[in-house]
Amino acid sequence: MAPPEHPTPTAPSEHSQPPPPAVAKGKGKKKDDDDLSEEDQALKDQLDLYVLRSQDADPGVQKLALESMRQEIRSATSSMTSVPKPLKFLRPHYGTLKSYFETMPESELKKYMADILSVLALTMSIEGERESLKYRLLGSEGDIGSWGHEYVRNLAGEIAQEFQKRQDDDLPIDALMELVQQIISFHMKHNAEPEAVDLLMEVEDLDLLVEHVDTTNYKRACLYLTSSSKYLPAPDDMLALDIAYTIYMKFGDLASALRIALQLEKYVKQVYTSTDDFLLKKQFSYIIARHGLAMEIDDEIAADDNDKEVLQEIVNNTKLSEGYLTLARDIEVMEPKSPEDIYKVHLIDGRGASSSLDSARQNLAATFVNAFVNAGFGQDKLMTAPSDSSSSGSSGNWLFKNKEHGKASAAASLGMILLWDTDSGLAQLDKYLHSNDTHVVAGALLGIGIVTCGVKNDCDPALAILMEYIGKDDSNIRIGAILGLGIAYAGSQKEELKMHLSAVLGDSQSPLEVLVFSAIALGLVFVGSCNEEIAQSIIFALMERSEAELAEPIIRLLPVALGLLYLGKQESVEATAEVSKTFDEKIGKYCDVTLMSLAYAGTGNKGETHQGPAVLGIALIAMAEELGAEMAVRSLERLLQYGEQNIRRAVPLALGILCISNPKVNVMDTLSRLSHDADADVSMAAIISLGLIGAGTNNARIAGMLRNLSSYYYKEAAHLFCVRIAQGLVHLGKGLLTLSPYHSDRFLLSPMALGGLVTVLHACLDMKSTILGKYHYILYIIVLAMQPRMLLTVDEDLKPLSVPVRVGQAVDVVGQAGRPKTITGFQTHSTPVLLAAGERAELATEKYIPLTPVLEGFVILKKNPEYHEE
Repeated sequence: MAPPEHPTPTAPSEHSQPPPPAVAKGKGKKKDDDDLSEEDQALKDQLDLYVLRSQDADPGVQKLALESMRQEIRSATSSMTSVPKPLKFLRPHYGTLKSYFETMPESELKKYMADILSVLALTMSIEGERESLKYRLLGSEGDIGSWGHEYVRNLAGEIAQEFQKRQDDDLPIDALMELVQQIISFHMKHNAEPEAVDLLMEVEDLDLLVEHVDTTNYKRACLYLTSSSKYLPAPDDMLALDIAYTIYMKFGDLASALRIALQLEKYVKQVYTSTDDFLLKKQFSYIIARHGLAMEIDDEIAADDNDKEVLQEIVNNTKLSEGYLTLARDIEVMEPKSPEDIYKVHLIDGRGASSSLDSARQNLAATFVNAFVNAGFGQDKLMTAPSDSSSSGSSGNWLFKNKEHGKASAAASLGMILLWDTDSGLAQLDKYLHSNDTHVVAGALLGIGIVTCGVKNDCDPALAILMEYIGKDDSNIRIGAILGLGIAYAGSQKEELKMHLSAVLGDSQSPLEVLVFSAIALGLVFVGSCNEEIAQSIIFALMERSEAELAEPIIRLLPVALGLLYLGKQESVEATAEVSKTFDEKIGKYCDVTLMSLAYAGTGNKGETHQGPAVLGIALIAMAEELGAEMAVRSLERLLQYGEQNIRRAVPLALGILCISNPKVNVMDTLSRLSHDADADVSMAAIISLGLIGAGTNNARIAGMLRNLSSYYYKEAAHLFCVRIAQGLVHLGKGLLTLSPYHSDRFLLSPMALGGLVTVLHACLDMKSTILGKYHYILYIIVLAMQPRMLLTVDEDLKPLSVPVRVGQAVDVVGQAGRPKTITGFQTHSTPVLLAAGERAELATEKYIPLTPVLEGFVILKKNPEYHEE
């Protein structure tokens, strides 16, 4: 202890403080660690002297000492890699200065002292004491930024805690809010938008943000708000989006504001009316059409009738078929493909190549494969081939190669092949409506619904045709018409459909299956609308069923229909969920869980669980963001190891929806393992899910797995059927389509797409009675989620325009400093291009300016006035 003691001048400090030994001891320890260099020693002596002087009786001396101390600290806090030297040396005096502060009379000097104590508290105060903040509030009103970032950051943390405490004790918070103002403006000037947003969320005053953002940082602030909204509990998530909307509107970034308006489901009109740029309005209409919002363009949006018509056409999505075919021609995949081209039997060794299983089921499978692969291309080799080319190729013949209800799916497949092309679709389906075979008529009606799916028309041909058939005697025809209406008008919330279909639901004479499909159709048309009347009629329909009917597997789609009404609407479902607890125990629990899982789907906020639907529920809720999805994949794998049979059956489907059209290798391997599971239901679900995760990707590895499975299960008709369906899905639209309900950089969730997927997955929970039974046409509901995964750039007259774009893996740049690259590993192509899951595109030329920051679907480009060719 002795040697280090004698160079230290302890003399001065002894006068000022009664217990010197403590100080000496502290210093002694310090000295052992690092023998101070001469300049450090000098600094230390200097500071000790300042501390002494600052307690001098003469205010002039005091002021000088405090000034000098302040200078020393300021010059050192600029870098924050280690504790700055002055703070380190002033450590021992913290207590001294604190106790002296209490004795000082109120004066400017006392405020000065408080400032210094506030900074010292940064390294000195005990956790949770919030001393830095206490002295800050007592100190002078100076600029806080000059003490350095670390100090401001620390203050922000203390304010958050203090705010909570004052809220709980009902104390005034005005002084805190003034400080918050200062901190926010400091953060916003120094590119720390996320920290500003976090502080404002803590003190529940996000509105402050709007006045502090400027043109340089509003994009980053909004990006942080929108991406953090996924992780916030309700109502905060909506609030964060609301503020982001306000900011985008303030800076005139209208396309981004529109995306948020769609997410919030309000303000859409406001975005339109806030601009006079007709081109921009066209771009908005494309975004709305992609989202599937049924919107009427009125005089407020466009005064001129021609303009109105142009916008309404885009919103109605009438251009979709044309754009999709432009893409297909560009990529040269117009050539129709037959199911054999997909099965690639010649690549399979030996057995299974010539499987002699029940041919009707094989033909049914081929019907689906054919429909999925040629979806939207308008030509194929089974249904539309001209009859004179060969006797076997004619469409009539293929239709009758299917047995009874198989014919319905065959006729409906024509709708899928002519997808989005309403005019020729209705013309070609018309001939089947006059058939004497009820199944064919039913299929044609469903086909009419499929053809018009997602494409609206002012004269509503689908409504006119299908309405006639709702009241027919034959229940197949009724189901065809009802399901057709559900698919054609999904998400449109048409009042007349509510009237007619609710009448079917309320009719006690309706057969069970007609009832169930009416409910599903209503659920799809009013998806996410929280419509009480419809909920009531579905609930009554459920309550009036007999014991025997409740045991029917198809009844399970009734709760799904009820859930669709509340899709993604969180709390709004609670009243209905209470009612569902009173149902017969056979269905009550199922209903409750289904409701909860659908109400929280895509929100990332939790709900509780019950087996089959609950497992799907985990996936539906977690799909909102990447992290949640990865965690869900892990917990699902745990369920596989320890879950009961009925849980295990649902796990593959849950994995399927979690990575839909996004073949992640780990999920692919899990499903591949499950597709050989001993339990038939598990393996069939896994096979269908392999199709879902690879949907529309042409993924070679999945295609190979499915080929091997087709030879492995060559004796099992049911399994083989599932393999075929999965093969059709992987090659969906020859690889140009996706089933992912998310679009616009995974930000917007299309409720119709999710509704369609959920319905199909719930039907797959019990395959034997639905998809493998006579309700295989439920598979067509998946058409609601089918969208071209393209980027098509058009000029100001909406004609396709080829420009170079870079396409690469999207990088999450939230909260990163500077201008980080938003994509990585890119390749440059000329549009139109395909975008795989998780990819993003950016223009590779400065000649044009896109009218929306997110390059997906139809993007209008306008010439850049400042661009000059070299």
